[in-house]
Amino acid sequence: MANPIACIEDLRAAAQRRIPRMFYDYVDAGSYTESTYRANETELGKIRLRQRVGVDIGARNLKTVMAGRQVAMPVALAPTGLAGMMHGNGEILAARAAERFGVPFTLSTMSICSIEDVAQSVASPFWFQLYVMRDRAFVERLIERAASAGCTALVVTMDLQVGGQRHKDVRNGLSTPPRMTLANLLNMASKPAWSWSIARAKRRYFGNIVGHVKGVDDMSSLSSWVRDQFDPTMTWADIEWIRKLWKGKLVLKGILDAHDARRAVEAGADVVIVSNHGGRQLDGAVSTIEALPAIVDAVDERVEVWLDSGVRTGQDVLKAVALGARGTLIGRAFLYGLAAGGEAGVRKSLDIIAAELDTTMALCGCTDIAAVGREVLASHGHDAMRCGIPDYALD
Repeated sequence: MANPIACIEDLRAAAQRRIPRMFYDYVDAGSYTESTYRANETELGKIRLRQRVGVDIGARNLKTVMAGRQVAMPVALAPTGLAGMMHGNGEILAARAAERFGVPFTLSTMSICSIEDVAQSVASPFWFQLYVMRDRAFVERLIERAASAGCTALVVTMDLQVGGQRHKDVRNGLSTPPRMTLANLLNMASKPAWSWSIARAKRRYFGNIVGHVKGVDDMSSLSSWVRDQFDPTMTWADIEWIRKLWKGKLVLKGILDAHDARRAVEAGADVVIVSNHGGRQLDGAVSTIEALPAIVDAVDERVEVWLDSGVRTGQDVLKAVALGARGTLIGRAFLYGLAAGGEAGVRKSLDIIAAELDTTMALCGCTDIAAVGREVLASHGHDAMRCGIPDYALD
C-alpha cells in the first residue's frame, strides 16, 4: 500500500494490483449480468442525507450492540470464502484486525484457515457461518466445533442451496480447488508478494473440511465432495433443527422477502440479515437497501435486522441504520484491505468506514448512532421513496 489510501476504492485498486486475477475476480464479481451487484451500491448512493447545523456535535458515539455484543461501530466482518487466498493466513489476520478494532469477525465454512486456527489466534469470541450440507452429520460436527471454539453466534446462509453462475469465475477456472491453467500459473507468478504470503501460510486448503470428512484428505478429493454437498432440499425444518442444536445467537443470512423474515422469527432466529449474497446469487433480485424497510416492518422488533451487500462507506452504514438496521456487515470492503495489505489493510478498511460514519453523523447533526432514525434522510423523489424513505420537509 505505497500510495496514500483515502477510501475503500483505493483499497480495491491496490488489491487488484496485488493478487492474481482469479482471486480478485472472485471477490469483485456478481452473477450473470451483475445487475444486482451494481444495484446494491447504486441504490445506497441514491439516498440523500439531511444536513443539519447549529447542533452541538462535540461528543459523538459510534458504539452500539449487535447480537448482545458491544461493538465499536455497527459493522461486522461478513463471512467470506477463500479469504485465506487473498493473503496468507487471511482469516486469522482479518479476525485479529476485527478484534483490535472492536467489531465482530465471522468465519466462513469455506474458509482456508479452520475454526480451531482462528480460535487459537484471537482472544475474543468470533462468529461462525454455516452452510447446510447434505451430510447432516458433518453439519452437526461443525456446529459442535463452533461451540467448542467459543463462537457466540451461528450465521446460517439461506441463499446458497444452488450456486449462482458467476461468469468471471467460469472463465477463470475458479473451482474447488482452482484449476491451475497455464494462464493462471503465469498470472500468479507475476504476483510475488502474494505468492510469498501464501507460501508462508499456515494452511492453503479448506481447513474446516479437509481432514474432517471421511475420504476428503487433500485438495484433489475435495472437489467432488463440495460439488455434491450444497443442499437444494434445505427447508425451514432444517433451521428449526439447527435452532435445537445451537445454544447461542442464531443469525439467518440471505433474507430479502418480508414473508421469509416472519418465517425466520417463527423458526427461532435472533437476527436476520437482509442480504442478496453481494449480488452473487439471484441476478435481478432487489438491492438490499430496497428490501430493508419492509423486512424491518415485518419482524416488528421481535429480532434484530442487519444489512449486508453493497456497504462500502460509513455513509452506507448510516443510511442502513436510519432505515432500521441494527448493524451492517462488510465483505468486499475488508477483503480489498486484506488483499492489499494483510491485517493492516483490514484495519485500514475499518478505520476508513469509522471516520466516514463519524463525519457524516456530525454533518447530519447526530451524536449517537444508537439514536439515528429516518429523520437523517432527505426525500428526493421517486428513488428515495422506492427505499421507503419518508418525505421530510426540509426547513
